Amino acid sequence: MTTAETVVLLTEDGEPVGTADKATVHTHDTPLHLAFSCHVLDADGMVLVTRRALAKKTWPGVWTNSVCGHPGPGESMEDAVRRRARDELGLELADVRLVAPDFRYRATDASGIVENEICPVHTARAVGLPRPNPDEVMDHAWVEPDALRRAIDAAPWAFSPWLVSSAVDLPHLQGGVP
Repeated sequence: MTTAETVVLLTEDGEPVGTADKATVHTHDTPLHLAFSCHVLDADGMVLVTRRALAKKTWPGVWTNSVCGHPGPGESMEDAVRRRARDELGLELADVRLVAPDFRYRATDASGIVENEICPVHTARAVGLPRPNPDEVMDHAWVEPDALRRAIDAAPWAFSPWLVSSAVDLPHLQGGVP
């Protein structure tokens, strides 16, 4: 039996104010809530990018960061990052680090669904190879950070808005292993 995923709702100042069922929170008027994004690198400094499954409610089929999600009430951010990496990618992580604690965005996809998140950005190192869950990820690739930056600059419309916005001035996407 699968339990419903719960997200933490936030005030404009980022203070927790309640919870909601994730399945009902992403609408045309999505309340501000807590999320995270993580860029996974391998031992050679390549970054993992993923293409969202076509069944995803927001930005289906769009290329994005390695893994993202929502911490549950009382769940540490690091535990949430590790949980979603296992669920989405079948991947264990090491060296999870917070690199952009104040990242926040609001964006509307082509269907009118709004993302409205305070979304701290992390890096981590892959332990093993990804085995993506096809309900979450339809494709993935290891790319050089500089090549990813050039692709984002050349065709930002092909990537999730949270990847495009968070990739600006993040040193982990300028090369190097976390």
